[in-house]
Order: sequence, then C-alpha cells, then structure tokens
Amino acid sequence: MPFPHPRPRSRSIRQIAALPYRTEGTGIDAPVRILLVTSRDSGRWVIPKGNPMQNMPAHQAAELEAKEEAGVQGLVCPTPLGSYRYRKRRRNGAALMIDVDVFPLSVSTELPAWKEQSQRERRWFSLTDAAQAVDEPDLRDLIRSFGLSEFKAATQRTGILAAVADTSRVRSMFAWFQRLLPKTGNFFELFEAHALTVAAGADALARLMQDGSRDHIREVIEREHDADEIIRELLRTVRETFLTPFDRGAITSLIGSMDDAIDEMQAAVQAIDLYEVTSFEQEMKDMVAIIVDAARLVGEAMPLLRDVGRNGKRLHELTERLVRIESHADEIHRDGLKRAFMQLGPTKTLEFSVQREVYKHLERIVDAFEDVANEIDGIVIDHA
Repeated sequence: MPFPHPRPRSRSIRQIAALPYRTEGTGIDAPVRILLVTSRDSGRWVIPKGNPMQNMPAHQAAELEAKEEAGVQGLVCPTPLGSYRYRKRRRNGAALMIDVDVFPLSVSTELPAWKEQSQRERRWFSLTDAAQAVDEPDLRDLIRSFGLSEFKAATQRTGILAAVADTSRVRSMFAWFQRLLPKTGNFFELFEAHALTVAAGADALARLMQDGSRDHIREVIEREHDADEIIRELLRTVRETFLTPFDRGAITSLIGSMDDAIDEMQAAVQAIDLYEVTSFEQEMKDMVAIIVDAARLVGEAMPLLRDVGRNGKRLHELTERLVRIESHADEIHRDGLKRAFMQLGPTKTLEFSVQREVYKHLERIVDAFEDVANEIDGIVIDHA
C-alpha cells in the first residue's frame, strides 16, 4: 500500500493535522498505537487538525493542534506522511472539499489537562482499529500504511513449492535459483536487532532535544555499544556461513550504513555533552524528528527483507519516503545554518561553531539513512 503523496498545491482549502503515535514494547514488530480524538460537532473519531497559521511552519502548527486537541507533545516530523481529503459542511450550508497534510508526531508526553479536554475524548487505537474508526478513505489508507502490522503476514517465509510458483514468471535465473537454496545464518535477526538499537538511539536523541537531560546522552552511547556487538556478530556469521540470503557485500554494506547512523548519533550527543549545549534550535528539533521517522521506516523494512520477492513493492515505498525526507532534512539543515550564521556568526563565532558542529552530525545521521535506503533498493533490484 503506497504512502499517499501530498497533493499538489491548488486553490482548494488546506488544513494540517498531526498523527500522534507510539510503539508499545521494544521488539522490531512492536505494535504501533495511534491516538484519535472525537470531533466537537459530530463526535466521530478524527486526528488532531486545524488551519495553517500565518508565519508558522505547517508541522509546528500540527504540533500545536495535537497539544490543544489531544493533550500530547513530542517531536513532529516536518515532512508530511501524506494527505487525505474530506468534505466539510459550513454553517452557511456550503459543503467544501478540504485537503489535509498529515505530519507524524512521536508522542513523548500525555498532558493530564489540556485546552479542549472538556470538548473531546482521546483514545489510543491499534493501527487496524484506528483505520476502521475514521470515516475518510484516504486517511484510513494512510493510517494502514504507517506501520508494520498490515505487512507482517507477508514477511513469513514460503515453502519450496510456493517459491517456485512465485518465481515462475519472468524473473532472473539467479533470483529464481537463490530462492531454492536453504537460508542459513541468523542475518535477518541481526538486521532487526540492529534496527532496534538505531530506533532506540533516535528516541533517546529526541528526548534529549526536548528536556536536555544527560541521561539521554548516556543511553545513546550505550545503544551504539550494543550496535557494535551486533556488527561483530554479523561479521562473524558472514565468515562462517556458506550460503547467505544476499551477496556478502550487500549484507555488510546494509548493516554498515545502519551502523553509520547510530555512530553519528553518538558523535552528536558527545558534541552536545562536550560543548555543554542545553538548548536546541527549532531546526535541530525538526531534523531529529526526521531521524525518528527514518528509524521507524528502517525498522519496518528489516523484517520485509525475509521475503524480498513478495515485499519488493513495499520496500520500495519505504525507501522512497526515506529519500524524500532526507531531501527535506537538507533544506532544514541549510536554513538552520543560515539562521545561526546571521544571528551568531558576526559576533559570537564560538557559539556558531558549536551549532554548526551539532548540525553537521545531524545531517550525517540523515545521510546514513539515505544510504540504508539505497542499500535496500539494491537488494530489491537483485533479488525481487
């Protein structure tokens, strides 16, 4: 199921919305929960949404709507997940079409009291239940596309006969033959374990951006050490395994690019600790929100590698979004550096140098996720 792409800008009325989510558990397939609220007029289930605000970026306006309507806070990804369309009836009787851009929001705090508490109910749903609860077809598809659960069944390995049937169409002889070979080694488990450490590191980095606690720095460093252990185990397995599911170079390149991401997370928090950075610019928070979303996408992609042939389309959709949000992160990085230079460069060169160092590592994290996307695409091309 493809990510619904943001619709082209037109004269239609546009709104912004947040998709508040959290994961329950630490497994690679830990269920994702979506927070919905009731609308004030009809009581039906919706996501927090509202009108864009003048002189405020769209994702920040969505973040504000989530705080006011649902009483939740967290980091919101500046790149929209997609958009949906619905028809809204005005008080004058007109029924107008509204396009809504949806921004993922990783929830870190649920407020005990919030602005519209007396006007709305909030409730956490599974992905499937959330999709069923909303009325808009586009929003339903967008929610279903958000997490792994809708595609988990497709990751199960098939038997020899099913593999032959799947590959009896026009495919390369190598890919057909490789499906008949036994899969040995625990490469997929190691991919998934490493993706977990990357996601955990991204979450800790996000918490650091919000409250500045040095405990989060320690956690990122510990997660990087965990990732190193996984890398060592994978390299040992590559040496000792006769038959591998992918080319050995593809295996090491994929997990190497994932490891680059968490290595740069460690470099970022070490720079923050060294220079005693206690406050973070909005562009830094936006880049970290993109990092959290990228880690989520990689976490979904890893189990799908167990059956590339059946999951090639979905893997391409995930890598496409990874590339798209990396491009957006580049724009945010440039804007942040420019603002820092204009504000600090002429008179506070040391502070500017510190900010530039933090931005550098954040950019490298996102670049590493793009490398992961490229490695996955290469595997799909070779084996789908």
